[in-house]
Amino acid sequence: MTDRSLYVSPAGVRRRGWTDAMVRELLGLPDVQGRDPRRYTPAPVRLYLLARVEAVERTPEFAAASAALAETPRSAALGVLAGSRRSAVLAAVRAEPIEVPRLPAAELERRAVRHRHLTTARGPGAGRARRGVPAPAGSLVRWQVGYLRQALARYETLLDGLYGDAGRREAERLLRRRLYQAIAAAYPALAGECARRIALESA
Repeated sequence: MTDRSLYVSPAGVRRRGWTDAMVRELLGLPDVQGRDPRRYTPAPVRLYLLARVEAVERTPEFAAASAALAETPRSAALGVLAGSRRSAVLAAVRAEPIEVPRLPAAELERRAVRHRHLTTARGPGAGRARRGVPAPAGSLVRWQVGYLRQALARYETLLDGLYGDAGRREAERLLRRRLYQAIAAAYPALAGECARRIALESA
């Protein structure tokens, strides 16, 4: 069960001086969303991680959004908020420490092969894998990078609140680049494949 002391409700966020627009633009989606298992309520429970709320409150983007809401008309303030949200997400992506799982070489290979087989079990390569046909040269390195990239998928929550626009695409490219750079730093033997993926995605 969720420890409520670590979270704050939308009403609690508003009591801290946020507006609904600021919540949408600077916090994005709730960290917890669903039905309260302890009692029936017609509306789903929405909770924000208190540490994340406090972290955003310390950013220049939050200060700018607060000032903008106080000093400008609503439509202009919303535009400022959207830009502030983009800036806040980009700043978070740049600053977030990326922790790559450190595995012995044999264990990384085993997990990468298993991950590849699971992801292609119903794909066009499944028959070849079942027949024991050798994989193309360099496949193991690609599989290892793919496995590690999937293992870091949790960092994609940094993009919450940005939707299909140029800001979202910019943040996605920055995050992917940082993830591949972190993998290359943790596993120098995979650096070439990481650089290849960065170049492909930057093109």
